[in-house]
Amino acid sequence: MSGREHGPVEPDLQWCHEAVQGVSRTFALTVDVLEEPMASHICVGYLLCRVADTVEDAGHIPPEAQSDVLRTYRRAIDPDDDTEVAAFRDAVDEWLPAPAERNDDWEVVAEAPTIAATFEEFEPEAREAIVPPVLEMVDGMAMFVDRHATEGGLRIDDRDELEQYCYYAAGTVGNLITNLLTRGDVTEDRARRLRDTAEEFGLLLQLVNVSKDVYDDYTEENNVYLPAEWLEAEGVDQERVVHPENRESSARVVDRTAEYARSFLDDAQAYLETMPLSNGNTMEAWTVPYLLAVGTLRELSSRPEDALTETGVKISRQEVFAVMAVAGDAGRDSLADLRQTIARTPFHRAVEPAD
Repeated sequence: MSGREHGPVEPDLQWCHEAVQGVSRTFALTVDVLEEPMASHICVGYLLCRVADTVEDAGHIPPEAQSDVLRTYRRAIDPDDDTEVAAFRDAVDEWLPAPAERNDDWEVVAEAPTIAATFEEFEPEAREAIVPPVLEMVDGMAMFVDRHATEGGLRIDDRDELEQYCYYAAGTVGNLITNLLTRGDVTEDRARRLRDTAEEFGLLLQLVNVSKDVYDDYTEENNVYLPAEWLEAEGVDQERVVHPENRESSARVVDRTAEYARSFLDDAQAYLETMPLSNGNTMEAWTVPYLLAVGTLRELSSRPEDALTETGVKISRQEVFAVMAVAGDAGRDSLADLRQTIARTPFHRAVEPAD
């Protein structure tokens, strides 16, 4: 907790790097193995997105107030609008937990002025790469809040709406990454191939989250991302998605959602194999979340019912460390083999221990 007063706000890049460690293990791993300036650009760009994501997920904010706060944030981020980020901080203030009760996510929201001030220190080219996807994400989140306002939480209807939601939540982040990657000396062919697969990289990661976090999404945020159409086919009402009597039926929908996520693996791999290693970008930064997604899909396949309970679906810490250890040396040509191995068995069990 920073506990700082919100008068004149100074940029604080070190605070931003510390903050990302608390709000996303996956992005923290990514930022840690990027080099500058990409590490800071991705870190701060992600935090700008995380502010909106936290507001959109907040079950205690009435939908009308939620969309108003999101749209105030959008105006504050838009360089063509005169709204100051202080206006967003004022708008969200009544919905912030007390300082002593804030988790890392809400501390990031409270510190939005610090994040914005840090962002303003970036060179114009980086800011121009980051802003459009962030604005698109906020627009999409506000639209979804409005669309489902009468339900008090998101209730995804069908596969098309699921993909649309995942696009706004994560496909936009894929575009943000791509905008940063395609600055400078990148051929038009390579840039086109990156743009053709950027959204799929984000969709893969978000659909994995949707599949594994059903229990937490419903009990903590009152959101159901498993499509009503798929649940109805199994005789399950969205409001009883995690009820024990529906465990077996809901698990089949978790499995179906995970299978949908798998359909994006090839394009996500192509994205990784195409990305340039310039401006501080590294293969390791994006190989790790990709391979962890493959491992999580493997676990979902073997026990989809765990996504419906407090147990949850996670890969072991040992496997995370094993993946991180090999990712630094993994070249583009080894991605397919690593994916195949991890899809079959936990990676730390598949590799021989070091002498």
